[in-house]
Amino acid sequence: KKRGASEASIEGTGSSGRFAGLGKGAAAMSVSEEVLDACEEVAERVAREAGAVILNAIGSTKKKATQTKTSDADLVTETDQECERIIVRRIKERFPDHRFIGEEETSETGVMPVLTDEPTWMIDPVDGTTNFVHGFPFVCVCVGLCVRKRPVLGIVYNPVMGEFFKAREGRGATLNGNRIEVSGTSELGQAVFATEIGTKRDQGTIDSTYGRVSALTSLARSVRMCGSCACNMTGVACGRLDGFYELGFGGPWDVAAAACIVTEAGGKVLDPEGGPFDVMSRRVLATNACLDAEMSRVLSGVPPGPSDPPPPKPNGIAC
Repeated sequence: KKRGASEASIEGTGSSGRFAGLGKGAAAMSVSEEVLDACEEVAERVAREAGAVILNAIGSTKKKATQTKTSDADLVTETDQECERIIVRRIKERFPDHRFIGEEETSETGVMPVLTDEPTWMIDPVDGTTNFVHGFPFVCVCVGLCVRKRPVLGIVYNPVMGEFFKAREGRGATLNGNRIEVSGTSELGQAVFATEIGTKRDQGTIDSTYGRVSALTSLARSVRMCGSCACNMTGVACGRLDGFYELGFGGPWDVAAAACIVTEAGGKVLDPEGGPFDVMSRRVLATNACLDAEMSRVLSGVPPGPSDPPPPKPNGIAC
């Protein structure tokens, strides 16, 4: 396949998955395999524990206590907060020196932590909070681990649909224990892609958002929106979708775990304009590794909205 501007982005090679620009397993060199084994075990356990809380709450007839963050479209519930407390507490008990970047803690402080080379957990306790509030089943727990600023372990668990996605660098990706891989769709005209509208409601950003949807829809087979960034990305990983993009999502916790899963399923994760993916940029394009050049070309042709985050700088964090 001809390579384009996305040469330096995350690349997956299935069972021998790697990050572009690094040798196999290099992103995890500073953490031993034994430690990563323990991280994987703890991550799976806390994801299932948080998932049980979500499943119990979403099935309850009791009205969900809901607050808004940046707008009426940006929600947080008691379940989000409870699940994050569970996950962070359990991981800190086992790995007290590890760092954390979590959605609810960041929302409360208003400060985005700086990503360092140290092992850093990125946690979205309830991705798809609006779906959760409305009983729409695309809701998941995201637990990702970055080492040297790169995702090396990811779990995305949708307890409502009973889907447990897991990946670890160099070991492939699974859904409920079964190996998964991206689709082989090579023509955009036969592709189904997904995106999200986001939470910004200023007219300029809305126009830009729908401009991108229109530009791709005119060339593709169809478009989907499920309301969860991570669920969309795992849809790419298991071949249900051929591509997904979004600009302006909440933060790195939305994509870190799923980026590892897409990569290890043989897909590609990059910036929507075709450059390297930056896990902190709030911009993502995930594809089956066949459509990245064409999708990024179309997306980069639409002028950004005033609230759209800018592309990462060339010397930024490339994953």
